[in-house]
Amino acid sequence: MGGSIFGLLFILLILSSSIKVVPEYQRAVVFRLGRLIKAKGPGLIVVIPFIDRVLKVDLRVVTLDVPVQEVITKDNVPIKVNAVVYFRVMDPSRSVVEVENHIMATSQLSQTTLRSVIGRSELDEVLSARDKINMELQQIIDERTDPWGIKVSAVEVKELELPEGMKRAMARQAEAERERRAKVIAAEGELQAARALSEAATVMESSPITLQLRYLQTLREVASEKNSTTLFPLPIDLIRPFLEKKGS
Repeated sequence: MGGSIFGLLFILLILSSSIKVVPEYQRAVVFRLGRLIKAKGPGLIVVIPFIDRVLKVDLRVVTLDVPVQEVITKDNVPIKVNAVVYFRVMDPSRSVVEVENHIMATSQLSQTTLRSVIGRSELDEVLSARDKINMELQQIIDERTDPWGIKVSAVEVKELELPEGMKRAMARQAEAERERRAKVIAAEGELQAARALSEAATVMESSPITLQLRYLQTLREVASEKNSTTLFPLPIDLIRPFLEKKGS
């Protein structure tokens, strides 16, 4: 009686160890006597106890946070930058056979690639061409992790920390740029005003009555302010002979 119970328990133990349940988001990589068989799942799979070895691989997207890296840019500016990498396992068998720990390997590769790409870029490019740098990082990491059966879907540079001296210099540069634009706009306004006055003077020269009307309009504007100031125009023609005589 005891032997039959022991035999039944042994059979149940064998059955329980030979039947595995693999979730939809995982695959089971099976090794038989050390040799790769294939990746099985999802659902129920049957393995040979004590002969087959099963390693489960997660197929969901992994969000990998790249630690802060201290980098010197191409124009010799020290900065601190970090990033985030999104990847997933596309071939479970290769992710187990080709690399010992695919998550750790991807993390180390992402750190070195981030330092390399930022190191050969200038600071202005890092600040303004963020999309270009993200795409370059994604292409390089994806190409190098492809033999491991990993697909890198996106890489995003999260934070960029600049030295305080560089922040002040950039603030002064931005302020100087705004002042330059203001001066250019003011100069363009003066140029347009000068052209308009030149055209007005040409019209007045062709029609002398226009100058008289302008004089009356000016008197009206002065009188509207309730003051006792009165303006009398002095024709230049009256004093021109004296100026010419003095110049000769």
